[in-house]
Amino acid sequence: MIVPGGGFSLDGKSWISCRPLFLLSVDVLSALFRGLFLDKLRAAYRAGALQFFGKHTRLIDPRAFAAYLAPLWNTNWVVYCKHPFGGPEEVLRYLARYTHRVAISNRRLIACDEKGVTFKWKDYRIEGPDRYKVMTLATHEFIRRFLMHVLPASFHRIRYYGLLASGKRAENVARARELLAPPIIPVDAIKAISPNAAEPQTTNLCPCCGGRMVIIERFERGATPHYRASPPPPAIRIDTS
Repeated sequence: MIVPGGGFSLDGKSWISCRPLFLLSVDVLSALFRGLFLDKLRAAYRAGALQFFGKHTRLIDPRAFAAYLAPLWNTNWVVYCKHPFGGPEEVLRYLARYTHRVAISNRRLIACDEKGVTFKWKDYRIEGPDRYKVMTLATHEFIRRFLMHVLPASFHRIRYYGLLASGKRAENVARARELLAPPIIPVDAIKAISPNAAEPQTTNLCPCCGGRMVIIERFERGATPHYRASPPPPAIRIDTS
């Protein structure tokens, strides 16, 4: 799921950015995953789909199994969530490999005859040129494996919502890019706000660092500013367990 970090204002004249970390809370995700996992585990036990061996044989008793799961509901589950190293562009490029390509490309097909279909494949467990290998499958087996990557009827590979759902998709994207473009400050304005030695250095000083503050925009009370500062970088949580 890809969600934009904001949206248009009601009048459509400005872009309203979201709050930092508005979409995904690691604590909420941890509790949600814990509840779903334990609920499915308990359902599998009731259906008789679990088997216990060795020191866990005692869990065959329903009361022992319930007592074993009880403390897990209060345990903090670790959910590893981090920012992509290459940024959002790399995430989109990675997803595009699966959403806009077929199961196997034509360049990997080598031959097709009465013996079957011969194609190249990559063994990711091996490093170096030896990872590229050749395989031949019977025609019906190759078709079976290929159809495993075909969506069933009435299923859609990609669904669009919000800004991209209507027929104005291209117009909305162009408008969003226009509103997200940084404002261009005229040269005269830059010269006007440049430091001047004759001015006293006690005006417009930052109360934190003592540096000179520059006015980048003025807007009326209750209005939405067009310029928005970049949100502070979120803390990166690293699981070392």
